Amino acid sequence: MMLRSILAGAAALALFAMPAFAADYVGGAVKSADIGGKMVLTGANDMTLYIFDKDTAGVSNCYDKCAVNWPPLLADAAAKPEGDFTLVDRTDGTKMWAYKAMPLYFWKDDMKAGDITGDGVGGVWHLAVE
Repeated sequence: MMLRSILAGAAALALFAMPAFAADYVGGAVKSADIGGKMVLTGANDMTLYIFDKDTAGVSNCYDKCAVNWPPLLADAAAKPEGDFTLVDRTDGTKMWAYKAMPLYFWKDDMKAGDITGDGVGGVWHLAVE
């Protein structure tokens, strides 16, 4: 009986830790999820998205090693802006998604949906919140 209670508690805790998805944008390339009481943007893969303080509206300043650690949320060639979601031209000729003109990135150390380990890194990386 006690083991059943422990397992039920563990299962409830696991469900609580998983993000609750709320909306899809730009053909599902971006989603929103309730993570820790905040509506956070995620990619189609359900991984958390971030913004970078060193970017400016419509301009990515994350290349080379930065882009290895913080992969940009790339858009395909047919992508079209929609509402608050726009496209940023990267210097390598690719396009990436931006939210309210700020480019969107993943963090290499997030391992599963709901991870937010990139929030606050270096004092310049922050959750992309709705």
